[in-house]
Amino acid sequence: MRGHTWVLPAAAILLIGCRMRVDTGDRSDDRARRLTPKRRAAVEDAVRRFAASVAHDVTQDGPAAWRKEFSDSPSFFMASEGKLVFPNRQAAAQAIDELARTVKTIELRWGDDLRVDALTEDLAQVACSWHEVRADIEGHRVEESGFFTGLAEQRKGQWRFRNAHWSVVVPPTKVP
Repeated sequence: MRGHTWVLPAAAILLIGCRMRVDTGDRSDDRARRLTPKRRAAVEDAVRRFAASVAHDVTQDGPAAWRKEFSDSPSFFMASEGKLVFPNRQAAAQAIDELARTVKTIELRWGDDLRVDALTEDLAQVACSWHEVRADIEGHRVEESGFFTGLAEQRKGQWRFRNAHWSVVVPPTKVP
């Protein structure tokens, strides 16, 4: 009988081991699953308010308003038209400064198709069509529309875009 005394402890260890998950260090799926429907709705509502405030601030304060809308995280980046235009926050800050010198006004409007997907308590995916009217300091006006996607991140109680991608609708080319 003595030879079988290891069977019960070995079976217990095996069962416990099978129930344990491999720790990959990524807990975003776990956190998203733990969001109750009420908390998920609250995160999505907060991000919708953030998106509305972005459009309001940019329209009211011009290009300089983007400084406070982008995260200061080392993870920040922005792409446009399939190209990485700002690899980090510093590059974005420099471009915003230049834009603020040349653009007098911006009117930014999000479309009615705003989508927000709460991933965790502090991260949400945002996607939406947009329309923008810009006037430079010489009075030249440009209107563009497109689609935006971004990851909104809450840090220190504030939502900011951790990364973003803008695409512009290109008018179809005329066939001769």
